Amino acid sequence: MASLQDLLDRKAALEKEIEATRRQERSDAISKVKALMTQYGLSVADLGTKPAAKAAKGGKGGKVAAKYRNAATGDTWSGRGLQPKWLKAALAAGRKIDEFAVK
Repeated sequence: MASLQDLLDRKAALEKEIEATRRQERSDAISKVKALMTQYGLSVADLGTKPAAKAAKGGKGGKVAAKYRNAATGDTWSGRGLQPKWLKAALAAGRKIDEFAVK
């Protein structure tokens, strides 16, 4: 039976080998894609996808402009997701959401 240290050493060696193989296969795939793009005269725009730099920034999209603002505190809400507490309280007090709309 192998000792714990032996197993940990083998695990570390396998993880290094896995990472090296992943990098090599990724590099090979990129080379193949570039070659095909050159062969067929394609650009990134032809693929109909976002470039990697933009996709990696925010998979769910960018920041949205504020649609509602509390003039007293400066707090804002984009209109997406749950209503903030300040807006819920104001609406419960009888104010209209249109009063907070950013114009």
